[in-house]
Order: sequence, then C-alpha cells, then structure tokens
Amino acid sequence: MKYFLVVFVSLFLLSCSNKTKTYNNKTDLALKSNIGKELMQNKCLICHSNTANHSSRIAPPMFAVKNHYLNKNTTKKEFISDIQNWIKNPTQENVKMHGAVKKFGIMPKQVFSEKTIEYIASYMYDNELEKPKGFHKNHNGKGKGKGMKNGIGKGKHQGMVKYGNNMDAKTKSHKKKGVQIALATKTELGKNLMKKIQKEGTLEALKFCNINALPITDSMSKVLNANIKRVSDKPRNLKNRATFEEEGYIKIFKQEILEEKEANAIVREENNTVNVYYPIKTNGLCLQCHGNPKTDIKENVLASLKELYPNDKAVGYSINEIRGIWKVSLEK
Repeated sequence: MKYFLVVFVSLFLLSCSNKTKTYNNKTDLALKSNIGKELMQNKCLICHSNTANHSSRIAPPMFAVKNHYLNKNTTKKEFISDIQNWIKNPTQENVKMHGAVKKFGIMPKQVFSEKTIEYIASYMYDNELEKPKGFHKNHNGKGKGKGMKNGIGKGKHQGMVKYGNNMDAKTKSHKKKGVQIALATKTELGKNLMKKIQKEGTLEALKFCNINALPITDSMSKVLNANIKRVSDKPRNLKNRATFEEEGYIKIFKQEILEEKEANAIVREENNTVNVYYPIKTNGLCLQCHGNPKTDIKENVLASLKELYPNDKAVGYSINEIRGIWKVSLEK
C-alpha cells in the first residue's frame, strides 16, 4: 500500500511538473514575441514603415521584406538565417529585393546582436504584419497575428519590454513616451535626409541638414508637446554641444556599447520635468558625413563640412558608435 502511495504521488508531481513546464514554455514564447515586436518597432519601422505614404518611403515596408524572404517551403530557421545574413552583410551579392535596392539603394550596414536579429526575424515569421495600402502581392506569412501600427498615437502598443522592476507605472509611461518621441523625431530627420541623398546626393543632404535639422527638431517639439534636443560630446553645430551632465549620460551609453548591451533609455526627474535620454548610434549611412575623413568622406563633402562648420568635431566615427543622445523633456 505504501509503495502504491509513493508511486501515485510521484506520478502526480511529475504530471504537475510537466504542466508547469508547458505553461512556462508558452509564457516564454509570448515574452519573446513581445520583445521581437518591440525591437522591430524601435529598430526597423523607423525606415521600413508599413504605414508610410508611397511617396515618402525611404525603404521597403517590413511586410514586403517578409514577402520576399518567405515562401510556403521556408522554415523558420531558414528565414531567421537569411535575415541574419542580410543585416550582417548588406552587399550587392546578398540582395534578394532587387527592385527595392534599385529604388532605395543598399541598406546601410547596421550593427545588431544576433539575439536582437533573431527576436525580430522570429516575430516576423510567426505574425502577420500590416499590409501597406496598394500592396498587391500575395502574403505568404504564417500566423494569425494582427498587423502593427507604427507611430505615436496609432493603435495599441502592446508587449512593451519592461524597463526595470524598480520603476513605478508613471515613470515607465514617461520613459515609453520619451523613447517614442525620440524615435519619431529621428524618423522625420532620417526620412528627409534619405530623400535628399537618394535624389541629390550627400553634398545636398549636408546643406539641407545645415539649414533644416534644428528647425525640424523644434517643429517636432511643438507637434509632440515636448522639448526635444540632439546633443553630442563631439558636436558639429555648437548649438548641439552637450552639457557636463549630458556628457555623463553619453559615457554611460558608450560603456554599454563596449559591454555589447542593448540601448536602454535613461530617465531622470527634476522638479516638474521628466528628462528621457536615448542614444544616437552611427550606421553605414552616417559615415558619409561623420566617418573617417580620409576613407569615408568624399573630398567635396569634406570641403563643404569645413566651410559650413569650421569647428566641426563630429568626424572619425565607425559603425555602431555613440555619436550623441536625444534628450526629451516632458512635463509631469
């Protein structure tokens, strides 16, 4: 009898253990999906928006990217591997979207960890992405997830990665809003610069930036009801010089790069204001104006830089370096 009871209890506990394991696996998958969704919005949709107007696109929408990389025979492992390969090596030999490259050019090289790319690609494979208006190709994606809305105030932003257990809900809300505002401003500036580069070249984009970068930032401040600044410890325009305190945050982000950590915004509260700091990282496109003067920047662009910015310090960067920070100030 005792033997029977021992066996029964053991089987019961084993059954409970398996159920818990299944539950934990489901929870883990949901968490990874949420992280992938969040990373895709912050890392990809800035350029690969599914909702941008056709005339204002600066890169193919994520829906189209998935459509070209996925067919009915593509396994998840193959899909993730192909996305990894392209992001690590965005070269003419690796192009699968020839029409997109012809229209937008080769994607600037970005530096993301393999885990980040895996999260994003996994989310793309498992979920249905929002179909852009006027897109007529058949969608071969898997899953029944709803499309994601891009931009502030559009749709319900779900699956937000937790910023830390020691933050209260209000602080997390400020942090989320600050990051969204920084990314929205980055998108607006990037969109205008990319269009100039694609249509008129780097030199004209530089002249455009010299005249319009600050006004565009100020305009976004008014539209988004926040005080938005771009500052650097190596400024091009002296109006973008970081304060001693801001340089401290830049050093923190630089250290995170060295430690191969994902960028995570910093929040600081003072009186009736909440300040959100978010890093500005360099990519391949940035090097046309911010790279090595001897190898990355063309002579005519370098001459124009010296003329427009006699005290320019914003050169000598490589890919995936911290060039400065966004500072978004919100009222409590």
